Amino acid sequence: MKSAINLAGAVPKVNIIDELIPQPGPKEVLIKVVVSGSNPKDWKLPLWAETYDTSDGDSVAAKQMAKAKKGLNQGDDIAGIVEEVGKDVIEFKKGDRVAAFHEMGTDGGSYAEYAIAPDHTTFHLPPAMSFEEAATIPLAALTAAVAVFRNLQLPTPWNPATKPTPFVVYGGSTSVGSFAIQLARNSNIHPIISVAGSGKDHVKSLLDTSKGDVVFDYRDGADNVVNQIRDHLKSGGYPQPRHGLDPGIGEPCKKVLTEIVAKDGYIDLVLGVPDWDTAPATKTSTMVGIVHSNAGDDLGLVTCRWFTKALQAGTFKGHPVEVRAGGLEAVEQALKDLKDGKNSARKYVFRIAETPGLSA
Repeated sequence: MKSAINLAGAVPKVNIIDELIPQPGPKEVLIKVVVSGSNPKDWKLPLWAETYDTSDGDSVAAKQMAKAKKGLNQGDDIAGIVEEVGKDVIEFKKGDRVAAFHEMGTDGGSYAEYAIAPDHTTFHLPPAMSFEEAATIPLAALTAAVAVFRNLQLPTPWNPATKPTPFVVYGGSTSVGSFAIQLARNSNIHPIISVAGSGKDHVKSLLDTSKGDVVFDYRDGADNVVNQIRDHLKSGGYPQPRHGLDPGIGEPCKKVLTEIVAKDGYIDLVLGVPDWDTAPATKTSTMVGIVHSNAGDDLGLVTCRWFTKALQAGTFKGHPVEVRAGGLEAVEQALKDLKDGKNSARKYVFRIAETPGLSA
């Protein structure tokens, strides 16, 4: 099969190679990839690997970084058809339409004709959902779930809030921010107070203004945004927010989140952004890979089963997409564009069948 391997370097470099179709192990699913999604991590990790000290060869991180240095298929968002299931898989069968989150840093990534995913981070798709839309969901939506439910410990859709629970999402048009907003709405968390820029219209489409949800434009300046949020909270009679999320923006979030979130509150930073001091609020950091560990696999399982239900019910949806023509040959340029910040309120996805030279 064809597989796109990311190589470490100053800019994303991708080689397309021929390799054997991977075989699913116990509790794993082999998926024929129809569409693969991309994430900023796909260009960041090879760069991190280039300077990472792998002398501690026995640690999980060292092993993953050593693989990345040699070249690794970094794709983690899978949408396609189940081809084969491993031992002890009971919820999936050959022919099922699914999306899945591949375990980061392992073989069998989604930039390929076939990919491997753990069964607990695989979920069924409704018949009407496109594979393009589905490919935007797994990594980013599970990142949002870890941030919102595990780290910030906000109510879940299966145990929703019963009172006003203000939640501040800076960067609401990012994929993680948008999914955090959707998860919050499904959990009856309101008012949702978001900050965005050119993707503001997309964010508005996710909010429920009747429950006090609102989006402000960061281009108005941090001081103005802080004042606008305070005025909104006061006019609605809402309590001061105790929960804030930086989905990967970094330092530009600092003033708004630290001045709006209560001193005894919590601010979550998605791992990979420049670290910054959230004081006096307590800081937590999100690493989505936890859903593939004993510490977070139950959350991954429950959330993915909820995805199946919510997608069927229409209460949850994917992120806006931009299909990059050329299949796997489009991965390298897309990663460069991600690195250069050229995408806004959309995810780059790849139709594998469009890859030149694939056999029918």
